[in-house]
Amino acid sequence: MDLEMRQVNGFASAPSSLMERGLKAYAELKEKKRPADSLGWVSPNAWVTEEALSHIEEVAGEIRKKAEVLLLIGIGGSNQGARAVIDGLGNPSSCKVIWAGNTLSSWEYERTLKELEGKDFCIDVIAKNFETLEPGVAFRVFRKELERRYGKAANRYIYTTGTRGSHLEGLSQKEGYTFLTFPTDIGGRYSIFSDVGLLPIAVAGLSIRNLAKGAGDEAEEIDKDPASLVRYAAMRNDLYGKGYRIEMESFYEPRLFRFAKWWTQLMAESEGKDGKGIYPVIGSYSEDLHSVGQFVQDGSPIIFEHFIKVTGQDSAIALPDDGIDDRFSYVSGKTLWEVNRTSQEATIRAHAERLPVFTIEIEKISEYELGRLFYYFMTACAVSGRILGIDPFDQPGVEAYKNLMFENLGKGERV
Repeated sequence: MDLEMRQVNGFASAPSSLMERGLKAYAELKEKKRPADSLGWVSPNAWVTEEALSHIEEVAGEIRKKAEVLLLIGIGGSNQGARAVIDGLGNPSSCKVIWAGNTLSSWEYERTLKELEGKDFCIDVIAKNFETLEPGVAFRVFRKELERRYGKAANRYIYTTGTRGSHLEGLSQKEGYTFLTFPTDIGGRYSIFSDVGLLPIAVAGLSIRNLAKGAGDEAEEIDKDPASLVRYAAMRNDLYGKGYRIEMESFYEPRLFRFAKWWTQLMAESEGKDGKGIYPVIGSYSEDLHSVGQFVQDGSPIIFEHFIKVTGQDSAIALPDDGIDDRFSYVSGKTLWEVNRTSQEATIRAHAERLPVFTIEIEKISEYELGRLFYYFMTACAVSGRILGIDPFDQPGVEAYKNLMFENLGKGERV
């Protein structure tokens, strides 16, 4: 992955002490130390095998034959990765993937039920331990709808993805649901390359093989020369130590919005603990230049930014001169690709005069390039968290609201 740091206020390199800590952290990741039970994602070629890919493609083909819609029930890491890929690349298959289990809004449930009217649909329930309320509630609502339509045959339309030995696996065996594996040594936000993320992507008609190859190639590239990735992780910590508390992931292609949402969860849930951490936010340009762009350019100096730049042209709508005096003749003869690229370069240059800016380049938005990006940021997050001195694989703070909610709902009285 090509990484560039724009020099600003003397921030052009990471201190050697942070680089040394980062390189040590990376070596420990590769050796699967601290903790081994959270590092199943580190070696892509070991867990995304031909056998695994073929099985997922077979199950995905089965779902497409049965249904016009796959309703993916999950929250957080159970759906963010797949949603980033499908929203970014489209859904070319005959089976549309839609999302549930990520809200408790009654209105949203009503809307989804209306969307499913007259359509055959399957459910994929994703839950590592099947204890989170949102997916549990969604499964009840939409399972009931399947039973209303298909009666005893409803179990043929239900797929579950959970850990071996969990309550969800036991329930699947008892009720006859098709069960897929949520690896025990991979956390939700690191799960994109397991059954968790790959099945819905395959159902949508996208290439899980290209996605997996991107991750594998990126892993090999980082391993040959980890300095660039470690430099990004080290610079994040150096800037944090200098008072920068917010990192913005910015982009000029709206197709990257859901990827940025995945990145937001990855960084916030991994690093935001022990009273520490950099707060991740999104810059969806050029729209956000007319709102948060003011703060970035002229507000408190607490933000640093990285841009994901797409270097290859994939569309070329022309801007002809139709003879009407609309005061935009300066774009005549140009393409929207040129105008968008010019705006991006101007923004990077302007922001780099004010705050630290990184740029990360990909050739195009594709399964392969997204696979590279996913793996790059997962590795950078793990290294950065260890430099910071926290465990990047747990999420103790998420439990606080759950405990109060369960108490108010009477979970202790009725399960």
